Amino acid sequence: MKGYRKYFLNKLGWFIITFIFAFILNFTLPRLMPGDPVAAIVSRLAQGMTNATGVQKIYEQYTELFGTNKPMIEQFFIYVKNVLRGDFGFSFSQYPRTVADVLKSAIWWTVCLQFPAIIVGWLIGNTLGALAAYLKGGFDKVLMPVSIFVSNFPAFGMAVIFMVLFGVNLKWFPTSGGYGFDLIPSFTWSFMWSVIVHYQLPFWSIVTIAIGGQAIGMRSMSIYELNADYVKYARFLGIKDQKIVGYVFRNAMLPQVTGLALSVGTMVGGALVAETIFSYPGLGTTLLTGVMGQDYPLISASTMIITIMVLIANFAIELIYGFIDPRIKAAQSD
Repeated sequence: MKGYRKYFLNKLGWFIITFIFAFILNFTLPRLMPGDPVAAIVSRLAQGMTNATGVQKIYEQYTELFGTNKPMIEQFFIYVKNVLRGDFGFSFSQYPRTVADVLKSAIWWTVCLQFPAIIVGWLIGNTLGALAAYLKGGFDKVLMPVSIFVSNFPAFGMAVIFMVLFGVNLKWFPTSGGYGFDLIPSFTWSFMWSVIVHYQLPFWSIVTIAIGGQAIGMRSMSIYELNADYVKYARFLGIKDQKIVGYVFRNAMLPQVTGLALSVGTMVGGALVAETIFSYPGLGTTLLTGVMGQDYPLISASTMIITIMVLIANFAIELIYGFIDPRIKAAQSD
């Protein structure tokens, strides 16, 4: 237990250090972008105004409101204080909405898209990989090259193929949005059906990419385990193959579970490409809108959410491995 405490404190220390650096970068990098987002807001508000003094007065009011007239270091400490209170400020691109309000409406679209896609892709991919390793023959010869091709295919390319094939040519599904533009969000059947139909293309484009990578990983681990000494010895003892295979695939699943945990941790950032291609109203589209509108608060908050989830996922995996991997326990007790 003493060795594990040392291991835990070491991982916690690195977690805190990484988070601090990530927090500073999340604040600094968006503000290094060229241009003046406050001027863009004022230009929209001051349309039709001919009084230059009035326009200047509006500009000064908004620079004071957003704090862009203060030195960068002062802005940083104000930002830290506000974040600790859960206040991310106003969105530049969607003013007068707050950043918290924008993210609250966007993040659930991303979670509902990405989480089921990760689980479905993981289950199908691991099942196909295990079958390829066990059955071999023609099934493996077909699955392996297809999986390699699909897993190395860029996410935006797969999304475009799905859009062109099933959206433009076959016209089975709509090519953009999370629901019909003529509908108002509600718990009516017409709205729910529209959400389901718009969901299909981004969902299956993500699943298809995930299946290939999971199948390759599971196949490799299963082949390794099937050729292990304990399998040969068990077969020599006459143990039923069905029982042996159960142990083989349970051992082969360990690295795959790690991959699943990492995928869940990164799911907020994982759907950015699909959401952008299909204009899906999730965090990816929101982040793109923030970048295009030089929306510092929205960009910082979005990337911070992604960073925190990735760090927590990695931290949780490190802790779990500290419990289940005897090699880590032995190394810490030395």
